[in-house]
Amino acid sequence: MTNTQRIMMLSVHTSPLAPLGGKKTGGMNVYIRELAFELGQQGIAVDIFTRRISPEQQEVDQSLGENVRVIQITAGDSHPLGPDEIFPYLSEFTAGVIAFATRQNISYDIIYSHYWLSGWVAHKLKEVWGVPFVAMFHTLGHMKNRILPGYTPTLTPDLRIGVETQIVQWADRVIAATPAEQAQLLWLYRADRRKIAIIPPGVNIIHFQPMLRADAKHELGIPPDTQLLLFVGRIEPLKAVDTVLEALAVIRRENNKSLQNVRFAIIGGDPQDSNDIELTRLKELSSRLKLNCVVCFLGAKDQERLPYYYSAATAVIMPSDYESFGMVALEAMASGTPVIASQVGGLAFLVRHQQTGFLVPAREPQALAECITTLISDPEKCKEMGQAASNLAQNYTWNTIARQLLAIFAQVKRQPANSGS
Repeated sequence: MTNTQRIMMLSVHTSPLAPLGGKKTGGMNVYIRELAFELGQQGIAVDIFTRRISPEQQEVDQSLGENVRVIQITAGDSHPLGPDEIFPYLSEFTAGVIAFATRQNISYDIIYSHYWLSGWVAHKLKEVWGVPFVAMFHTLGHMKNRILPGYTPTLTPDLRIGVETQIVQWADRVIAATPAEQAQLLWLYRADRRKIAIIPPGVNIIHFQPMLRADAKHELGIPPDTQLLLFVGRIEPLKAVDTVLEALAVIRRENNKSLQNVRFAIIGGDPQDSNDIELTRLKELSSRLKLNCVVCFLGAKDQERLPYYYSAATAVIMPSDYESFGMVALEAMASGTPVIASQVGGLAFLVRHQQTGFLVPAREPQALAECITTLISDPEKCKEMGQAASNLAQNYTWNTIARQLLAIFAQVKRQPANSGS
């Protein structure tokens, strides 16, 4: 049993209870949910505080597992807001957290914050309670701005980066998912190297494990001779799904019959949402490239169904411009499926080129097309890569990740209080 008896986790802008595939629900939601469940199984009490987005939501939800509670705090009107829109309500959120803890007469050993909004709240709680906090950003504003120069937040563009820079100073420890993220924190935020611990996210290897491709296809109603290429994630420009469409067009130009049994399934978003600008753009591009017989937009899928899709796929493709880690890649690997990914951020760290999949330059349809062609034309290579991917994923069990984090939490509690100055 660890010395840490009660952990607060902060996820202000998105709830671990939210269905995956939405605009702001992805790897971070999975991370918080799976880590909390693992800690709860170890007998540690975990309270996850998030913002209430509907008047119907109950204050306390205990559906995530033993010893785990999700506490929904009212801050502003109870409806969905973007991260920039939430910032003005952070003081109200902080007051709500303090009020809940006071009513319950509970205290916390450590605060673990996720994303920049939560880091701001963690700092305020530390000022009031003197409880140390550990921060994880998941994505960095500096990197988003570098990748998406046209990106314009609702508030002052420098707000997020300014707050992130302060959190790096305020936090007792910062968790980086990969050496690449550590380098970004050192370079762009002038972080203290001694404060950064590199601990990757984990994967549920019971939920995501290899199964026979034929069985997975049968479960999903996919014809046995179909070669399934798969994208899973939020539908946003940063994910660069259009690069896959362009790569498929390249393959077709080079050999008109090569895509005869190939299907590219896009899991994420809502295909019926006519207001989704990026989804509409991708549909129009698919039509323009004459790929409608190849591409299918499946919308968001429940976590219970995802293992079948991963296992049915010849390859999972992650063409992102930026990924701090890439949990979809890890889930696919645990399922025994090769991953073709952009050589960026966490993906460059996670995917072993020509061993567990392929790494390609971002926004290079020709290079991506060559890797896709290799896997759909060489079943033996595909099988070897899938096995290697599954073996590598065994290093990322949530039990392993939780133990590493708990060691960091124990160190933080023993060290003198960090004033953040």
